[in-house]
Amino acid sequence: FIVEPKLGKYDDSNADPSVLDDSQMTPLGGKERKGLAVAGLATLGVLGLIAFLVIPENGVLRDPAADASNFLESSRPFFRSVVAWIFVFFLVTGFAYGKVVGTMKNDRDVIDGMASAISTLGLYVVLVFFAAQFVAFFGWTNLGLITAVTGADFLQNIGLTGPLVFILFIIMCGIVNLSLGSASAQWAVTAPIFVPMLMFIGYSPEVIQTAYRIGDSTTNIITPMMSYFGLILAWATRYDKKFGIGTLIATMLPYSICFFVGWSLLFLLWVFGLDLPVGPGSPTYYSSP
Repeated sequence: FIVEPKLGKYDDSNADPSVLDDSQMTPLGGKERKGLAVAGLATLGVLGLIAFLVIPENGVLRDPAADASNFLESSRPFFRSVVAWIFVFFLVTGFAYGKVVGTMKNDRDVIDGMASAISTLGLYVVLVFFAAQFVAFFGWTNLGLITAVTGADFLQNIGLTGPLVFILFIIMCGIVNLSLGSASAQWAVTAPIFVPMLMFIGYSPEVIQTAYRIGDSTTNIITPMMSYFGLILAWATRYDKKFGIGTLIATMLPYSICFFVGWSLLFLLWVFGLDLPVGPGSPTYYSSP
């Protein structure tokens, strides 16, 4: 009701030609249906092979030195190689489908198909290159760190308690996230300041981190510091070549505001209204020893 009317009528004249080709796909024919059936059988084959290598206690992808009764621990070799298995899974099923429909007759066709898929990432690679330079220079200036410390000092000096201090804390985390995109880096900066401060007025670290995650997550979709911002922008420009950073931020801003208001209200209702824990065995209040 807010975002979609502002976008206006879609004009496909600004779209990439490959997108138009995808939007004009015809219904599945007999070969395609047969190809999907064969790809399904190939899927069962790959999954069966993985099960054969993982489930038996003496399986190739089981750790003989680990406790066999602990499946997760003894299956560490499989989890360490899961990326390779994902590659094998899509390679086998994709080739099975292509072989049946006639788009992949030999290894050369497989290579051409991979090259075609990677070619669509060209714009993303270019955007990420320049975005990485911007993030590196921004980190070099320490503006994100300065913003976090300044906001922490402000909250510490006003001396608030109760729900209002968490609202200001969430707002501060959201603002800092605009300049310090990494969640772990932001937490490393804010936690040494806010965790002791809020524990001193009686709140547990679990509640503090919950409030932090609300502020950190609600502005992820509008900050160029987010690692996936370039990917979203590159994908959007396939459908509209005029789509830029400002358009993306303006489009996502209403969502960011709704997320902030919704999550903040839920947090206040959950913690202070219903007095429920934020997790199993996680108290809301902290008693100083």
